[in-house]
Parts: sequence; C-alpha cells; structure tokens
Amino acid sequence: MADKEGLKVAKDYSVDVPFANQGSFHVKGANNLDWGMKKRLSNIFDPKTGNTVMFAFDHGYFMGSTAGLERLDLVIPKLMSHVDVLMGTRGALRSCVPPECGKAIALRVTSGSSMLNDDLSHEVNAVDLEDAVRMNADCMAVQTFIGADGQLSSIDNLSQMINAGLRHSIPTMGVVAVGKQMERTDRFFKLATRILAEMGANIIKTYYCEKFEEVVAGCPVPLVVAGGKKLPENEALTLAYKAISGGARGLDMGRNIFQSEHPVEMAEAIRKVVHEGFNDKEAYEFYQDAIHG
Repeated sequence: MADKEGLKVAKDYSVDVPFANQGSFHVKGANNLDWGMKKRLSNIFDPKTGNTVMFAFDHGYFMGSTAGLERLDLVIPKLMSHVDVLMGTRGALRSCVPPECGKAIALRVTSGSSMLNDDLSHEVNAVDLEDAVRMNADCMAVQTFIGADGQLSSIDNLSQMINAGLRHSIPTMGVVAVGKQMERTDRFFKLATRILAEMGANIIKTYYCEKFEEVVAGCPVPLVVAGGKKLPENEALTLAYKAISGGARGLDMGRNIFQSEHPVEMAEAIRKVVHEGFNDKEAYEFYQDAIHG
C-alpha cells in the first residue's frame, strides 16, 4: 500500500488552468463515459450552462417531519418548475411527486440512524440497483462519512452503488457528510471530495469553504454545494454566488428554499445565480422585487 510517510502537502492546484480532459462534453470528468451515463448527467447539468439547481427534500429519512417539509405533497409541486433536480427518497418520490414532472431525479439510496442517536455515521444501502432502475433515477445519492467512526462502511456503501450503477449507466453522487466532530476546512474538503471521486463517484455534493477554488481544482468531477443550515436570504444568495464563482457546478439549497418565507421566489433567485450569471446583490434585488410585486 502507499506509504504516507514523506508525502508532501499539495500546493500547486493551477486553479486558473481548465480541466484537461473536458473534451466535447459539458460535465467535468465525464468525457470518457458511455452514452447512458452522459444522458443522465445531461438531465442533471444543463447542457447550455453546465450547471444545476438541486432541491433536496430527503431530510425526513433521518429527521422525520422537518420544518417546512411537513406536507411534501404541497411543497414539492409549487417548486418543481423552478429547479432542475429533485433529490429525495423513493418513498417521498413515489408518494408525492407526479411521474410526469419531467425533472431529473437524485435518488437517496442510503439510510441509517435517526436524530435520536448521537452517531449518524453508520448507514446502509437501503435501496437496491433494481429499484433505482425502476424509478429511472438520474443518479444515486450516497452519504459518505470521511473521518467519522462509520467511514469504512460508508465507503463500502459508496463503492457498491458505484459498481452497480456502472453496470446500468446510472451515475453515483457522493454526499460529503459533516458531523459535529468534523472540521469544515479546505483541508478536510480537499481530502473528502478527492477520496469520493477516486472511488468513482460522478458527482460530489459538498460544502463551501475558504480556498474553495483549490477544492474544485483538486477534484476531477463536478461539485454541487449544499446550502446547509437556514440563512437569511441575502446571506444564502452570497453563499450561492461565492460557490458558483469558485467553480461549483451546482447548488443544492434545501432548507434555504423550503424554510424561506417565500420559497418560490427564493428558488428563482438561486436560479438567477446558477444559470444567468447574477451576482448576490442582483439576485437579492430580484428576490425583493419578486416578493413585493
């Protein structure tokens, strides 16, 4: 095995140099994949902008009924036309999302402990590949706990779903978990995102941090930034702008959309940043104008 003794800490990320194996395909790191993989990735990442707006509502798989998501059947339909990807569990998707929605689907396939437990890092693959095929999932989302007690088992979960997905041309999205004991530093995210990409994940969902451009440069597949906890709308839009400016290819603003007082207008403001090049101030002005008529 590789010996970490004597390894140097990476310094040169060449952040201004474009990804070298882009080819003619618009999704980073996917130029050599097969047609089916590219088709599903094109459902997720807009071919014109190369970016995506995800809407995650999978919180109930460990939190139960979540503020803002008490009625999925009422929340999801009014937001669908304003996002590109719906990220949820198979139970929520089958019961609350019309199959004719026309949106890309990021299917949560891992599950584990509830909020009643202190350690959430021990998850299992709760959805098999056959059900992901039945649901016509565009990618499978696997929670991965780098640096936590459950790291080995979660990497095993990830590798199992990657292997299964490759057999049926379904991409896998590795979701970087950040628990109470995990540091939210560029050092951690460089480590976590690179490990998941090296395992074969096609998309990485992670968090914004300082030196985010270096995290992006060091990861050979696209990064989608999670919004995390609920922020004031102007702060959430600043986070969105910094992430996209730093090289993220998408945003997944779950709580910063469904817990907003004006979720539809907030989703549209996020969309302006992701797909239309708005900065945070322009997006917030748009949001203000939208809610005040």
